[in-house]
Amino acid sequence: MQALWMVIGAFFFATMGVGVKFASADFDPMELVLYRGLVSVVLVGWALRLRGTALKTPVPAMHAWRSVAGGTALATWFYAIAHLPLATALTMNYMSGIWVAAFIVGGTLLYGRLERQGPLLTTVLLGFVGVVLTLRPTIDQNQLFAGLIGMLSGVSAALAYVQVTALARIGEPVERTVFYFSIGTALVGLIGVAFTGFTPLEAISWQAAIWIVPIGLLASLGQWCMTRAYSRGHTLVVASLQYSGIVFGAFFSLILFDDNIPLISWMGMALIIASGVGATVLRERAIPDTPAEEH
Repeated sequence: MQALWMVIGAFFFATMGVGVKFASADFDPMELVLYRGLVSVVLVGWALRLRGTALKTPVPAMHAWRSVAGGTALATWFYAIAHLPLATALTMNYMSGIWVAAFIVGGTLLYGRLERQGPLLTTVLLGFVGVVLTLRPTIDQNQLFAGLIGMLSGVSAALAYVQVTALARIGEPVERTVFYFSIGTALVGLIGVAFTGFTPLEAISWQAAIWIVPIGLLASLGQWCMTRAYSRGHTLVVASLQYSGIVFGAFFSLILFDDNIPLISWMGMALIIASGVGATVLRERAIPDTPAEEH
């Protein structure tokens, strides 16, 4: 059942990406991050009240660090969605699993034990080959900067995932973790809007504005599903199924946005999925209960 939660959560996030793509026609990405956070605060706060879960937490610093990393990941991801084909932006964000593996390889390198992580290093390198293939069309279309920002979203998400796993291990309720992340998201968005400013009302179309609430709703549902899956499910199975989000994103790219996804990008996405699953398997064997991914 926990595996199903991951697939559902991936679908919610891919659908949220559709909303961000449409809303980005009129709104700055930082505005969308702010609105996404505010809507989530209301929805998750209501869920906390219904469940009788206390807001007070014994680990506020852990929630703060998770919010900083997760908020950065969200802001960079929204920027990538606004400027890249949806499937490409989603793929860059799902690089987080490979980045976690890269962190492990980097740690072993510091201690001089890299020979023990040869297979894991191979999967990481193959994942980066997939990135090069996926981003190759963006270079031709002068979208390389957006592609690099998309990569940054994956790095930030990987840092956030480590903290999510730590919070789950000490028994923090799923709803409370999502609630404090929503507050952090709203604050990150507010800071960003302080520099970019709000879009004038007369410049906003109803086609863009209608997505504001659904983005927050879909994000909250996806967040809850994935946090639940990683908190209670088997790391290997759940982490592998998260890549279904790339499949959903590719479907939406083709059907809704008529994106032209070259063969080289399809090859890159496939390689990133294979590398991500492979890295998860190797991490699970080498270090049981290693940090899992959650959006």
